[in-house]
Amino acid sequence: MTAPLLQVKNLTIDYIGDSTDFRAVDDVSFDVARGEVFGLAGESGCGKSTIAFAISRLHKPPALIRSGRILLEGRDVLDLNPAQLRDFRWREVAMVFQSAMNSLNPVLRVQEQFYDVLRTHQKMNRAQARERTAEMLRLVDIPPDRMKDYPHQFSGGMRQRIVIAICLALNPKIVVMDEPTTALDVVVQREILQRINELRRTFGFSVLFITHDLGLMVQFCDRIGIMLAGKLVEQNTAENIYGAPQHDYTRKLWASFPSLHGEPVMEKVSI
Repeated sequence: MTAPLLQVKNLTIDYIGDSTDFRAVDDVSFDVARGEVFGLAGESGCGKSTIAFAISRLHKPPALIRSGRILLEGRDVLDLNPAQLRDFRWREVAMVFQSAMNSLNPVLRVQEQFYDVLRTHQKMNRAQARERTAEMLRLVDIPPDRMKDYPHQFSGGMRQRIVIAICLALNPKIVVMDEPTTALDVVVQREILQRINELRRTFGFSVLFITHDLGLMVQFCDRIGIMLAGKLVEQNTAENIYGAPQHDYTRKLWASFPSLHGEPVMEKVSI
């Protein structure tokens, strides 16, 4: 069998306090195969985003990685020095953050934000960067002549696609997507996830997809891990997570979805 692209092994992360520490991630292990979409689902505060930040080594105090390993193609990310990390980020692992559509610099034109990444990591001049920017915008269905516009001139869904295009500009091996469709309506969510899936099939990158929306996740992911209070309590295929959940918490997550059938329940409200 082919070795996994990403291996997270026994990862434990604490947030250090003055009088006590908070364990955000507790002995978590999972793999992501090449070209696979692996989802991490769970309620807010369960440790999903903490894991995402650990994979790119973006933690700052008071976060502390207590133990574990994060291997990308066998190389431990936790052993990289600052110069190696600079090369590692964007080129090997790219990340779409929560509220990504608001993470663009509002005072810089879109082409300048592409140029910053391409100049830093691939030493491109402005002409080369403009050509690459136009290519990436076409991939996400945005007219290349709009690269001279500012972020506020785009809709929320278009800004989200621009962020995704920037992430893919250096052909990373894996893209970490932390709530990439938050604050978007369901139609735009579907369009963006369909586009991401098309790009994944074209370029072969893997995706670590993080959300609290289990219904959205089962439509997009190959496999899913369910997190509860910092622990990974269940891993399975998306089909089995939907049709035959094993952990009681997973079943409760599905039970929290409102039914589309049956008579509405009317409750009297006292004022």
